[in-house]
Amino acid sequence: MEVSVFIQLKDGVLDPEGETLRQSLRRLGFHEVDGVRVGKHLQISLAEDNTERARRRAEQMCEDLLANPVIEDYQVRMKEELS
Repeated sequence: MEVSVFIQLKDGVLDPEGETLRQSLRRLGFHEVDGVRVGKHLQISLAEDNTERARRRAEQMCEDLLANPVIEDYQVRMKEELS
């Protein structure tokens, strides 16, 4: 089963990479860009047939390793939810 995990810094946490990209885009003429936030997108393949168990396992992976819950939020989406 395919699971997508999206991880992004929480609102209010400084994002220096996003700010650098914002400035660079503006220098390239994209003056309408007010902000950029950088995150991570992971695609995980699980040997699991049950959708809810797969979701719970992916959420546990985020809590234990993939995300820092102090400064990052995450979303777990099943492949069929992305279509």
